[in-house]
Amino acid sequence: MLIVANWKAYIEDLAKAKKIFLVSRKLARETEHTIVLAPPGPFLGVFTEKKQSEVMFAAQDVSATVGGAETGEATAAAYAAVGTAYAIIGHSERRARGDTDAIVAEKLVRALAQGLIPILCVGERERDGEGRYLGSIREELTVALSALLPNERAAVIVAYEPLWAIGKTAAESISVNDLAEMILYIHKVLTELLPGKSSAKSRVLYGGSVEPGNVRMLADNSGVDGFLIGHASADAPTFAALVRELS
Repeated sequence: MLIVANWKAYIEDLAKAKKIFLVSRKLARETEHTIVLAPPGPFLGVFTEKKQSEVMFAAQDVSATVGGAETGEATAAAYAAVGTAYAIIGHSERRARGDTDAIVAEKLVRALAQGLIPILCVGERERDGEGRYLGSIREELTVALSALLPNERAAVIVAYEPLWAIGKTAAESISVNDLAEMILYIHKVLTELLPGKSSAKSRVLYGGSVEPGNVRMLADNSGVDGFLIGHASADAPTFAALVRELS
């Protein structure tokens, strides 16, 4: 499975970041999972210098720009230059700060142009009884992928991130049946958007209150290809327990 640890801004201390990095390397050696760490940008150069590392790295976001007079922006090219392999794009917290579907689409273009593997986040804010939330997910996928060439679309990893599930306890989070239905639906939409049979190779992750107590349940029989982990990835013992639950 692909396990992406999004540290967000939880970790501000380099010593703590190094501890989780070392734990992640050990987990990667012990398991068959692919572990990707997404630390705050300033920490990336510290870790990506370790060329023999068993883990890979992701940018938490990339700029829609290509460089120039853009103070505070970090471009896809800059992330690629320090050895980053993945880029999280369209995360709900970035959308809440103004990233529209059109901006997300532009960021996908920038990431792919630099050889980064995009992890495209999509998800509904709330669930209605009439299924209108399915339309919002379809629109997010359609707009984001429409700017890409057919072969580029096949490289995008989708992370299903229902906003209503974020911050909930494991018991209040999504059920395995509901997750399985959403994974099937996302694959159905991807089948329409991707050329030929390439959608069969598309990976779909889940992110939304994933903890050691519910990760095994969510993984079993849902068809999910991995997880986008937030808060639980910012604590070494919790993250280790979560990964081992999947093994």
